[in-house]
Amino acid sequence: MDYIEKTVQKNYVFRGKILTVRCDDALLPDGKPCTREIIEHSGGACVLYVEDNKILLVRQYRYPYGESIYEVPAGKLDKGEDPMSAAARELEEEGGIRAEKFELLFIDYPSPGYTDEKIYIYRAYDGKRVRAHLDEEEFLDAEFVPVERVWEMLKNGEIRDGKTIIALQAYFLSLK
Repeated sequence: MDYIEKTVQKNYVFRGKILTVRCDDALLPDGKPCTREIIEHSGGACVLYVEDNKILLVRQYRYPYGESIYEVPAGKLDKGEDPMSAAARELEEEGGIRAEKFELLFIDYPSPGYTDEKIYIYRAYDGKRVRAHLDEEEFLDAEFVPVERVWEMLKNGEIRDGKTIIALQAYFLSLK
């Protein structure tokens, strides 16, 4: 059976700086009409960086959750931007690291039921320290956390960000 749902009409409800909201008319695989609520997002990139047995994490207040959370450096893709370039930009802006090599670990679909967002998860190598330069409306603390402490944070639920969990699990599995 063909499970593809066919778009009849894209109905734009909101166009914002970060996302666009649609409520589409569509057809189910059996031909019955349905609606699909979609959030369009340009996507993002994040990067895991390890130096001297320490992992670079940022702690940033996230308004939707009303709390500060730990993440690997990450950011939104600009329209048409190469994801690896975005990962390199964010590593430098947030962490003050300019890396020589990047490896794509995964492409994450964070919420496939309602958004087209993709997050490109990289690991960076061979970095050198440069001056961090946060975006104008960005406030965060970057710190190198010992690998053992990050493992404990992951196990006890202190790290809740999905892209960060994926990056860290890939790292810890690579040690096996």
